[in-house]
Amino acid sequence: MYKLNYDPLICKGCKTIDCLVKCQYQDFKDINRAREEKNKILNGEYSKVLDDCRTCYGCEEYCPNNNHPFYQIVELQEKLNIKNVPDPIFKQQLRMMGPKNRIKTQSLKPPIIDMCLFPQLIDNIKGKLYEGASIIWGGDIFCNIMWLHCANMSVILDRLPKMIQNIYEYYIKQSETDEIICFHDECYGAFTQLAPAYGIDVPFKPVHIFEYISKKLDELKLHIKPLNQKIAYQRPCSNRLCSDMDEKLDEIFHKIGAIRVKRTYDKNTPLCCGSVLRIQQKDREADEIQRENISDMKGTGARIAVFNCPMCMMTLGEEVAAQGLFPLHVSDLVRHALGEI
Repeated sequence: MYKLNYDPLICKGCKTIDCLVKCQYQDFKDINRAREEKNKILNGEYSKVLDDCRTCYGCEEYCPNNNHPFYQIVELQEKLNIKNVPDPIFKQQLRMMGPKNRIKTQSLKPPIIDMCLFPQLIDNIKGKLYEGASIIWGGDIFCNIMWLHCANMSVILDRLPKMIQNIYEYYIKQSETDEIICFHDECYGAFTQLAPAYGIDVPFKPVHIFEYISKKLDELKLHIKPLNQKIAYQRPCSNRLCSDMDEKLDEIFHKIGAIRVKRTYDKNTPLCCGSVLRIQQKDREADEIQRENISDMKGTGARIAVFNCPMCMMTLGEEVAAQGLFPLHVSDLVRHALGEI
C-alpha cells in the first residue's frame, strides 16, 4: 500500500497554520484554535475540520512546506468514516467511472492529448492549436483524483497506479513521444503532485495544457489577433495542485491580448463552482457560493467568463450566460484569438 510522504513534526512546528487559517470555508481567525484542530488531525483524532472541509484543495496550496495537509484530512475522513457524499451517490459514481478494460494498444503521433473522462470536450481539439493531435480518453485512463471530494483516498491509491501504467503500456511505449498533454488540471495534478506524494512512479512526462498552449502560441504568433477583451477566469479546485500553472495562464492571456480582470475570487482565493457541494447535498450553500462567484465576475466589467475545468463550465456556464457573460473554455478563447471562431 502506498503511504503519504509527510513529516508531522513540520506541521507541529508550523508557526502560521496557513492550511487552516487561510481556509475560505472555515473561520480560524484564532491561530491557537487552528493549531489545536491541526494537532487533533496529526494525532488521528476527530476534528471539526473533517466535517467542515469543503474539499476545495486550497490547503495543499496554502501549505508553505508542501506537507500535504489536504491529503492528511482526506485520509482521516476515510479512516473515521466521515462521509461527505451519500453512500448511494458515491457507489453509483464509483461503478460508473470505474475501469472498463476496453483499452487497446495504439501507436500515436504527438501531441497526445489526454482528455481523461471528458469525451464531450473532444470537439475542442481542433484548428491550428491542435493540428495533428492524437486524443486519448476513457475509464481505463481516468486519473480518479475526484474521489478526494468524496473523502476516499483508498480508491485513488488503488486505481491511479493502474491508470498510469495503462497510459504507458498502451500508448506511450509504442509512440513517438514520452509526453502526455493533460487537458484537465486534475490529471496533471494527479501525475505531478499526488503521485509523488505517495511514491507512485510516473513513467512518462505530463505536460499541462497551459504549458502546451503557451508554447504553441509562440509558433503561431503571426496568426494572433489580440482580443482586447476583459476576461473573468474561474480557477478550479484542481489547479491548487499545480498553482504554478496559473502563471502560465497569465502568459497565454498576455500573448493573445486578453485582460484577466482582478477578482475577489481568483488567484489564491478562488471560490468553488458549487458542483461538489451539490453532490454533497449542500444545495443552499452551493446556491450562495454560485451567486457570490457570478456576482464577482459580473462586477468586474468582464464580457467573457473563461473555464479550464469541464465540471466548472458545465456547472456555471448557463448561469454566467444568463448574467450576460459569454462562457468559453480556455482553448476556445485562444482559437478565437487565432481567428478560428
